[in-house]
Amino acid sequence: MKVSDNPPLSGIRIIELAGIGPGPFAGMMLADLGAEVICVERPGGNPWAVAGHGVMFRSRRFASLDLKTEQGAAAVRDLCKDADAVIETFRPGVAERLGVGPQDCMAVNSRLVYGRMTGWGQDGPMAKLPGHDINYIALTGALHAIGRKGEPPVPPLNLVGDFGGGGMLLAVGMLAGLMSARATGIGRVVDAAMIDGASALMAMFHGLHSEGSFSADRGTHLLDSGAFFYDVYETKDGQWISIGAIESQFWTELCDALELPEFVRNSQFDADRWDEFRKILGEKIASYNQAELDALFSGRNTCYAPVLDIASAPSHPHHKARNTFVEVNGVVQGAPAPRFDGLPPTTPTPRRSPGADTRSVLSEIGYSTDYIDTLIASGSAAD
Repeated sequence: MKVSDNPPLSGIRIIELAGIGPGPFAGMMLADLGAEVICVERPGGNPWAVAGHGVMFRSRRFASLDLKTEQGAAAVRDLCKDADAVIETFRPGVAERLGVGPQDCMAVNSRLVYGRMTGWGQDGPMAKLPGHDINYIALTGALHAIGRKGEPPVPPLNLVGDFGGGGMLLAVGMLAGLMSARATGIGRVVDAAMIDGASALMAMFHGLHSEGSFSADRGTHLLDSGAFFYDVYETKDGQWISIGAIESQFWTELCDALELPEFVRNSQFDADRWDEFRKILGEKIASYNQAELDALFSGRNTCYAPVLDIASAPSHPHHKARNTFVEVNGVVQGAPAPRFDGLPPTTPTPRRSPGADTRSVLSEIGYSTDYIDTLIASGSAAD
């Protein structure tokens, strides 16, 4: 089988109007896949895009432009002439007011894919209101469904709104738009809203709800800690392990490994006894250290894994064998994904300073050294 030496998005150029959260995550995904992503940051950088965002801004070039000036906005439009796509994360109407909205940018490049990332979407009565991940997943029903029985909803970090329902959705939309533009020669505007993405992530549970098998009572269902055989348990040494033995063959092997009583083994789906069985299983697991359970379940078909913290996860033998994590500039982080031909598509590079590439980026679109100096002197750009 012949394998390409180039990353899958090699040759694609994307202009990212820097934001925080889901926008940078989408840019990271596309850059990891081999796209050339030029991040346009405000002079001095965004103070909110510091903590934790370094990883998400990896593998980019950085140009610093002030979009509130006509010269800065014009430079963005000029960058769009030879670009394939744009990522924009402002509130609805802001990009248009700055002169870098879809019509402005697509006027200079009709094949451009313009990706828009918001929480509430581009229209609707809440479109221009502020919000964060917790608010978006709250409105979609996702947050209400996450938590233990009798306890409040639990925000699952900002994975469901910002990243899964936001940045990942935008990346998928951009890829679809790029395929369409290549086939038709006509660009597309991608409206990626976190409420839409979070709702899409809930597809299976909407289906279950329509069938009458998923109620509003969180912590009582198969996959939300209701079932005692799909849950986490504390070990003797204060660590945690996860059990997901749903199917009969996995459940049987788990029962064999832990020598569970016959009445537990034979009544797995008797929901009325789940709390009783949870106590029995919990006591059995609490008699072992985590390492002892790792050894007990090693190589067995039991749907078991230790619950690792963020510091210890990269050292697990499976991750080390697959190179799931990489170290970039001293920071351990997830490797580019998905893989192509068995290998990560690219090797990440560390985040650069906001204006590190301003001069080279602007010179590539035909700006003279004198004009770049003028832009920098006026504050419309920075290096």
